[in-house]
Amino acid sequence: MHLHNPFLQSQGVELVHWAPGEAEFHMPIEARHLNRQGMLHGGLIATLLDAACGYAGLHAGEGEEELHGVTVMLNIAYLNAARSGTVIARGRVNRQGRSLYFAEASLSSAHGELLATAQGSFKQGGRRHVA
Repeated sequence: MHLHNPFLQSQGVELVHWAPGEAEFHMPIEARHLNRQGMLHGGLIATLLDAACGYAGLHAGEGEEELHGVTVMLNIAYLNAARSGTVIARGRVNRQGRSLYFAEASLSSAHGELLATAQGSFKQGGRRHVA
């Protein structure tokens, strides 16, 4: 599965599952992802949750043009710290309207420990061809 997102790619994020209404990303934690306390940076946690929610509502089938959208609102609960290993962000759509959709995501360690959750609303921006 190819990820057309330069920022996520630059962080070592891998899109491992993408289907209508769901998305899953994996990211091995590296030293560059840590804050001053040696924990996974909260901004990167927010990025992973945002991506999981956003991609869940923007699936395009094989041969279809990519769908794009923007985050309207995102609420995050930070529950536990992560310092090493791989984190897994899973998103799913709860409700889909004409242009707005509502989604939730969780970020867990590879061992299943829940690290953070998010809920948000997103606006679908249409299709754009990417070469």
